[in-house]
Amino acid sequence: MAHLFLFMSTFVTLWVILDPPGLLPVFIGLTQHMTRRERISAAGRASLVALGVIGVFAVFGRLILTYLKISVEALQVSGGLLLLLVALQLLMGEMDTAEVPGSSTVNVAVVPLGTPLLAGPGAIVAIMVAVQATSGIGYLLVAAALVCAMITVFLILGFSENIQLLLKDAGITLLTRIAGVLLAAIAVQMMADGVLGFFS
Repeated sequence: MAHLFLFMSTFVTLWVILDPPGLLPVFIGLTQHMTRRERISAAGRASLVALGVIGVFAVFGRLILTYLKISVEALQVSGGLLLLLVALQLLMGEMDTAEVPGSSTVNVAVVPLGTPLLAGPGAIVAIMVAVQATSGIGYLLVAAALVCAMITVFLILGFSENIQLLLKDAGITLLTRIAGVLLAAIAVQMMADGVLGFFS
């Protein structure tokens, strides 16, 4: 029973932090000029990048932050700045101009989708706390919860094609601007949390 609770609590925590339904507008806005195959590829790459980054911090997180003398608050501020730049691009319509499909798919999947949107400070801290609070087989359960969370992220983002077909071009443009506003708010909140963390 304790093992099931550990798995479910870790999975639910990661799911809430990753928030794939909330990420859908941003994902659609960033991948609006991609084909279905490229969009699924971007969803897969983003999920794998996030899985890799969060996994590395799960194992070596404390060591990395201590060695580089980086605080979690610094991660929040830097991640917020990166997200703010992407939000401004969405709001100004710079994402509306198609780029070279191959390179744009990879770039968007890695930054900002893979990190810091998915593998952001919240997910990194959550997985580090989960690992520190367990031992033995608990490590495997935490890892399984992380993998399951990323699989659900991939599935939800992969089906964004249906939403795009429903909204048409005008709806996608509107959704992109809304996503820019939401992303800017997330970025500002992330930076504010980091700054408040410094003072506390």
